[in-house]
Amino acid sequence: MRKRAPMPADDAIADLRAALARPAPATSDHDLNPGFVLPEGRVLRPAAVLVPLTPGPGGLRVILTKRSSRLKHHPGQIAFPGGKLDAGDDGPVAAALRESHEEIGLPPGQVDVLGTLPTHETVTGFTVTPVLGFVRDAFHWLPEVGEVDEVFDVPFAHVMAPAHYTVQSRFWRGQRRYYFTVPYGPYYIWGATARILRGLADRVAV
Repeated sequence: MRKRAPMPADDAIADLRAALARPAPATSDHDLNPGFVLPEGRVLRPAAVLVPLTPGPGGLRVILTKRSSRLKHHPGQIAFPGGKLDAGDDGPVAAALRESHEEIGLPPGQVDVLGTLPTHETVTGFTVTPVLGFVRDAFHWLPEVGEVDEVFDVPFAHVMAPAHYTVQSRFWRGQRRYYFTVPYGPYYIWGATARILRGLADRVAV
C-alpha cells in the first residue's frame, strides 16, 4: 500500500480548526482508572501548556520537551512547554506563551493560536489548559537550564494516529495505574502528554 503524501500545512491547519469546533469532554490522568478515589475537597491549581506545531519537510511536527530529572513534578517526563498560571498572566493562553518563551525560547509573536483543548486534570493536582498553536517560522531552541533537559520534535501525523497508542501500567502509591503511551524513536511519550494528544487524535479522526 502506498503511503499518502504529507498534507500541506495550510490544509492541515484547516483540518485542525474544524476538529477544534467539535465538542469534546475534559480529560484526566484518571480516565483509565475508574476505581481511583479522588481526595475529598481537593483543590486543583490552574496551569497551561502549549502544543506547538511547526512545518517540516514531511508535514507538521509537534515540539516537545524532556523535563529535568531534578523537578518536583513529573521529573524526566516528556511534556509540552508550559506551567502554572502566574498572577500576572491574562489567562491560560498568555501563560502557555510565556512559559514556552521561558522554557524553549519560542517568541510569542511567532505563534498563531488556533484554540484551546479541553482541560486535563493531572494526578499531581493541576487542571491544565492545552493551547494549540502554529509556529510560523523556525526559531532557535533554547532549553531553560534547570527545567528542560532537551527540546525535540516528532511528526504530528504519528501522534494523530490512534493505532500508535497503547495502554500500559505501573504502580503508583501502592496502586496499579493505567495510562496511554505513544512512543516515538527513543522518546517514551506517556501520561498527561499522551492523554492530551490522544484526545485530539480522536477528534481529528472523526
